[in-house]
Amino acid sequence: MRTTTTGTARLTTLHKISAAGLTAAAGAAALAFAVTPGQAAETPSIAVKPVAWTTADLGAHDHVGNQSDQAIAKAKADAAAAKVKADAAAKAKADKARADEQAASRSQARTPVKPAKPAPAKPAAPAAPVKKAYADNLDGWIKESLDILKSKNIPATYEGIKRNIMRESTGNPRAINDWDVNAANGVPSKGLLQIIDPTFKAYHVEGTSWDPYDPVANITASCNYAADKYGSMDNVNSAY
Repeated sequence: MRTTTTGTARLTTLHKISAAGLTAAAGAAALAFAVTPGQAAETPSIAVKPVAWTTADLGAHDHVGNQSDQAIAKAKADAAAAKVKADAAAKAKADKARADEQAASRSQARTPVKPAKPAPAKPAAPAAPVKKAYADNLDGWIKESLDILKSKNIPATYEGIKRNIMRESTGNPRAINDWDVNAANGVPSKGLLQIIDPTFKAYHVEGTSWDPYDPVANITASCNYAADKYGSMDNVNSAY
């Protein structure tokens, strides 16, 4: 469709045709009134064919334009409504996720955590008894014998034991009497405290050697015999 622009007004072909009809009609009317009565007989009448048009034709183009504007406005409104709906759905989803996360955190905080059960401690292996060290001499032998005698509740003192040892053997653990009556009977006295074999075996103290020449075994057996016969080695002042 071709349009003609006059100033700021645009006329379609339909408008131009209708406008031309209006102009012609207006011209005819003006001419008719311009003829004087005296000239009416001389001036032939002009037959003007009216142009068929309606006011609807003038508004047809505007109506089409209004429909387009309405469609655009509706589309924009629909798009805005869809965006609002989508935004609301996204917010609702985010709110639900946040609420679920907070609920999970609260649930974990309320759940008591049981402390780990400690593993039962293994019983410590019994410590090996520390063996007391004694000097390998007369002083050490007497002290070791006294510890054994004390554990067996056999009375004796360091002074009483040493005094009798010095009288009987002068501290020689290999001493032997081969001249007295015991020797004559075949059972000579032996060791630090000169004890005969039958007496040594009868009064032997458990935990000591069975050798009568062993200094510790000899002292403990002799003290055991003296405690039985005299109350203690401290009470012995001569041959016993």
